Amino acid sequence: MSGPEVLRYVAFSGDPSGGNPAGVVLDATGLTDDEMLAIAADVGFSETAFLLPRPDGLDARYFSPLAEVSFCGHATIATAVAHAERSGAGTLHLRTRAGEVPVRTERSADGAWTATLTSVPPRTVPLDDGDLRELLALLRLSPDDLDPALPPRVAYAGAWHPVLALASRERLAVLDYDMAGLGRLMADRDWTTVALVHREDATTFSARNPFPPGGVVEDPATGAAAAAFGGYLREGGHVEVPALLTVLQGADMAGRAR
Repeated sequence: MSGPEVLRYVAFSGDPSGGNPAGVVLDATGLTDDEMLAIAADVGFSETAFLLPRPDGLDARYFSPLAEVSFCGHATIATAVAHAERSGAGTLHLRTRAGEVPVRTERSADGAWTATLTSVPPRTVPLDDGDLRELLALLRLSPDDLDPALPPRVAYAGAWHPVLALASRERLAVLDYDMAGLGRLMADRDWTTVALVHREDATTFSARNPFPPGGVVEDPATGAAAAAFGGYLREGGHVEVPALLTVLQGADMAGRAR
């Protein structure tokens, strides 16, 4: 018996060489957790999404090559477009481990697809001083590298991400960290990626997202972390709301295999 069809999509870009690739399984009925994990490991992208059709809707699960994650933004976008290409545009209401996530798909006159998701309600909590010291050491950063105007927090929008704002763009460009050690700390704290950010202007930020718990050095573009970061900015009063934020990501990954 053949296995499920595994699709490969790129989210956040119309260019297959950019964006963030995701695996998509539109019907994962009957697959065990171990089988989904094995498929995600074989695909090798930062996440693969698995849809489980139910009589009253769709469940969505997300697996990195090493573990299940509660929510993944770019794989949700990819899944919605893959579904729309086969079933038509509209709104999917995906039941994830983090809660219900609606995602709307539209097709423009030139045939291009877009998808827009609404995350679960974001929130932030303090980052423990000891965890901050360990995090900085594992990332080979010092307290002087941080931007005091954007204090460290842990932010959530379906998954947890410590947020570290760096004072210089040049320091953000250097990503050199203890992958095994950071992976252990993040697994212990249930953190999905680390959101390393630098403020370019009032509403524009450059970002990078180490993802060692998933077996990935860096997630190229991270929807769940971007949503969590938006919540962090709003909760901390760091932007005037309502605001349209732009997160720039991937420029520092030129030449790196994903």
